[in-house]
Amino acid sequence: MTTTLSRTVEDQRQRFYRLLPDLLADDPRAVAVFAVVGLGHLDPAAVAPVRDRVIDVGIREQLLIGAAGGLALTGLRPIVHTFAPFLVERPFEQVKLDLGHQGVGAVLVSSGGSHDWPAGGETHMGRRDVALLDTLDGWTVHVPGHPDEAEALLRAALPGNDRVYLRLSAQSNAVARLATDGRMQVLRRGFGPTVIAVGPLADRVLEATADLDVTVLYATTVRPFDAATLRATLGEPDVVLVEPYLRDTSAAEVSRALRGTRHRVLGLGPGPAELRRYGTVDEHDAAHGLDVAGLRHAVTSFVRG
Repeated sequence: MTTTLSRTVEDQRQRFYRLLPDLLADDPRAVAVFAVVGLGHLDPAAVAPVRDRVIDVGIREQLLIGAAGGLALTGLRPIVHTFAPFLVERPFEQVKLDLGHQGVGAVLVSSGGSHDWPAGGETHMGRRDVALLDTLDGWTVHVPGHPDEAEALLRAALPGNDRVYLRLSAQSNAVARLATDGRMQVLRRGFGPTVIAVGPLADRVLEATADLDVTVLYATTVRPFDAATLRATLGEPDVVLVEPYLRDTSAAEVSRALRGTRHRVLGLGPGPAELRRYGTVDEHDAAHGLDVAGLRHAVTSFVRG
């Protein structure tokens, strides 16, 4: 596990579009499946040599997943891309049956995070995605916090045949903390509660808890959940989850990890209520308590009990 010093010059989605033609060229099994969204961001010259392995099914999200399942049955490795609610929520039955029930894999790459594009409204907000995938078996879920992490996790996922969800966001931490082994990284050690920061929320968590006696863990892979690191670094048996998707999504994972230990869990993240004013990303973060001030207030109140 290492920390690079490279600063973000492009967001995760932009990195994915730039990287995709090279991934297809390097791996003859790889095939990209789109439902219109994202195709216009690919460099035509870069994608030309592999154009026969870039498939657009049109605005048909159920077909998007169904086609991926069929391609996987032939031995190919589908990379499937669109906004999070179109990739997981709308075609959920196909995700369940055409991939899971058939026992085949794909790499689902979403964009938009939970509210990265507020102007798109509720139709383009994907805060429920990880919670939905939790109802299915056999999914690996990555939530990178930096474009370098997104690239490393995508490259590591391609050689397999399993089911992988890579959740991309326009938000980012200042530096990459590269890890592809599924383990959480220890960003700070303390004697008090443990705060688990997921993906692009790590920098805010570190700032919000700067003077608190807490352990801060950083997760870019949330499924499978790294129970071993949580148990190994646990001080007081109190855990704060800071997730960029539906709050409390991983609360059950923490409870399973600490089964037999009396503990408290506080889940922070976007709530289930629909915020009907489009606003800005920062305003949505603040409304959900995910800005530094909101995180500070919630964690401090929890620590003081």
